[in-house]
Amino acid sequence: MEQYKTIPILGILLLLFTPSIYAQHIENVQPLSLEEIWKVAEKNNRQLKLYDLYLQQSKIEILEAKDRLLPELSVGGDIKLNSRFLIYDNGLFSSPQDVPVKGYGYGVGYNLNFNLYNGGKDKRNIALKKEEETRKQYEVDLQKHSVKYTVAVAYFDLYKFLHFYDFLDAEIEAEKKQLRLIESLHKNGTILKSDVLRTSVKLSQLELDLSDVKKKIEIAKQRLNILMGRENDTELAIQHEDIIELNAITDGDYNDYVDIAFNRSPEYKMVNSDIKWSELNIKQIKATRFPKVSLYANYNYNYPQISFYPYSNDLWGFGQAGIKVQYSIDDLYKSKHTIARAQVVSTQAKEKAEMKKDEISLQVKEAYLQQQQALESVETAGQNIIKTTETVRVIRSSYLNQESLLTDLLEAENALLEAKFNLTTAQTNVKVSHIRLLAIVGIL
Repeated sequence: MEQYKTIPILGILLLLFTPSIYAQHIENVQPLSLEEIWKVAEKNNRQLKLYDLYLQQSKIEILEAKDRLLPELSVGGDIKLNSRFLIYDNGLFSSPQDVPVKGYGYGVGYNLNFNLYNGGKDKRNIALKKEEETRKQYEVDLQKHSVKYTVAVAYFDLYKFLHFYDFLDAEIEAEKKQLRLIESLHKNGTILKSDVLRTSVKLSQLELDLSDVKKKIEIAKQRLNILMGRENDTELAIQHEDIIELNAITDGDYNDYVDIAFNRSPEYKMVNSDIKWSELNIKQIKATRFPKVSLYANYNYNYPQISFYPYSNDLWGFGQAGIKVQYSIDDLYKSKHTIARAQVVSTQAKEKAEMKKDEISLQVKEAYLQQQQALESVETAGQNIIKTTETVRVIRSSYLNQESLLTDLLEAENALLEAKFNLTTAQTNVKVSHIRLLAIVGIL
């Protein structure tokens, strides 16, 4: 807990070294916080839109499954040309009797079939589709956590590079002043020409590093714009000193996070959903062994009447209604191996759930330890800044008094700059590792 208390103090220490020079170049752009970028990404991220479409598809599939509970009703009709109606009273090779019928005919009617019982397959199919929808929802939740974590990584990369820019820009300005001082000392014959050259080389290297950081800033901005579903070249600014408010148990231990993960993690919910689906599927396959009972009815008008004797050139109507029972005997032996396969799939789903449980426990442990390591790095980096700042002050004073070499001063300045980089990196690592932990347990 003491490590967490060091973060605000070290954050203030970092601000003292950060004049936010880069922010002066983007004054006309409204800076966004991480939460604001998350909200934009949740609405416009293309990957999330795709998963939302998958979820919509699963909802429609449920409606399709419910439609199968409705009775089957069809109407139809036909029109035809009739040939001569010949009746061979005394055999095929005898003279036939020519029954007079119309040369054309037509018919119109309906057929109705309503399932009364089929082993519960239709209702169970709805339950299967609902379980698939539930799993799709977990996939959407998992993808949201993944996108938010990816956005956070890109955000803090940009955050880090913007601070690097400020550090380098301030260091360049300070080095230019120091170069003018050294040149003045050289003109007075106090120091050698090599000191002027060494300082010039360092200044050139700092400018090269600044150019490299600029490119990384542009890449990080483009990555964030893509994640937010915006055009690549859209202007973007973030809040340098933004304090992220996270819904987290900051004083929880490893076991607390594991318990949360087993209740909230979308990945763990997905494998449990697979178990439920596989168990329903076994029942669905076994339902083929049950009889099918259906209610049917049909009625048709036909012209002419040539189906029953005596034949007639009149319009006639005829219908039937009843209950039909079907029982597939072959399913008693054909479904045996299909059921066995479904049971194996169900057992596999249970084993995968246990494996996922172990995997999540390991992921939580790793993320939790990374967070603890990042907190320790922040504390160490803050202490290093204090030490290197004092070292630079002492060596600079001794150099001006010709009691130390320029190389010592340049090395001390480089060490101080690196310490600033390390502190910023450590602070962003704390936030990123904490966000990763929240994403894993499902509370991001």
